[in-house]
Amino acid sequence: MTALNSHESWMRRALELAARGEGAVEPNPMVGAVVVRDGVCVGEGYHQRYGGPHAEVHALRAAGEFARGATLYVTLEPCCHFGKTPPCTDAVLQSGIAEVIVAMPDPFPAVAGGGLDILRREGLRVVTGVCRPEAERLNSPYLKRLRTGHPYVIAKWAMTLDGKLAAHTGHSQWISGPESRAMVHHLRGRVDGILVGLGTLLADDPHLVARPASADESPLRIATRIVLTRSGNLPPTAKLLSTIDDAPILILTAVTPDEQPALRVWQTAGAGIVTLPQLTIANALTELGNRRMTNLLVEGGSEILGAFFDAQAIDEVMVFIAPKLVGGRSAPTPIAGTGQPRIPELASLQAVRIDRLGDDCCVRGIISPP
Repeated sequence: MTALNSHESWMRRALELAARGEGAVEPNPMVGAVVVRDGVCVGEGYHQRYGGPHAEVHALRAAGEFARGATLYVTLEPCCHFGKTPPCTDAVLQSGIAEVIVAMPDPFPAVAGGGLDILRREGLRVVTGVCRPEAERLNSPYLKRLRTGHPYVIAKWAMTLDGKLAAHTGHSQWISGPESRAMVHHLRGRVDGILVGLGTLLADDPHLVARPASADESPLRIATRIVLTRSGNLPPTAKLLSTIDDAPILILTAVTPDEQPALRVWQTAGAGIVTLPQLTIANALTELGNRRMTNLLVEGGSEILGAFFDAQAIDEVMVFIAPKLVGGRSAPTPIAGTGQPRIPELASLQAVRIDRLGDDCCVRGIISPP
């Protein structure tokens, strides 16, 4: 095995470890680390929870004295500043590590190459760029929030084989099967926010809280339930309002509670109300980014999904397709909005993954602009 292949093999193990932190470490990035000495793994670890020890610290503790003279593989540049924890560069230097292999630099302003510079100045051999595309993909939500100030947006919907969200009467429960719905709850437990529009609130009266698959399991995160509504005319009987103790509620609207009495009811019950006079998708995402939201799940309906697609604000889609046919020219389809005028201008999916969930099919992929 060549040195490069060996580096890639160990880095892929570090990436596998890093992925275990999904949903538990945000707004921090997911990071994994492996300590290798004489071709043998002597310690490994990953960032397990926000505010807890970083991946390098876990791996170095596991390696103990075997870290001296060894190689450290880490999926992201070691931090060099005091935050929730001390700098990881200090731990690396104190351990006696001789070589550090890094997948990618950390663009966070307090790091931004500084960690690599410190290690090099202290005489460690530093190699960067091993499995960088995979590392960037793993932390694409973290990278997007740093780059744009907006959360990473996943659009999710369930539809019939003929592309309908519901019957022409509006009835939609349930299009997808129990396995698909369990996957949705798994996803809800790993995002910072779940967003719907007023139409979905009225039509489906959703709860929007992750339900564990078993009694001994709990969601990693309690997502904020977000309603995007220009009018703010929210029903006082909504399930969201009656379950306000289950998870936070945030209303993004164009009017104030003084202008819309319905909002006062929700505000009095404990919902957060944010008035954005220019209620655009971009402004809504800026507000959520300012609240340090890293991942946003948009659950529709078609008007909201259309608005997000028209604004080119979707990063990833997750579509559950049920082997059912509903028909009807007035039955709603997933994406409304303006749409694209020409086929060459269509967005397409990359890194497509297709899974069988019971009788359903789940298609997931990254949006690639034309």
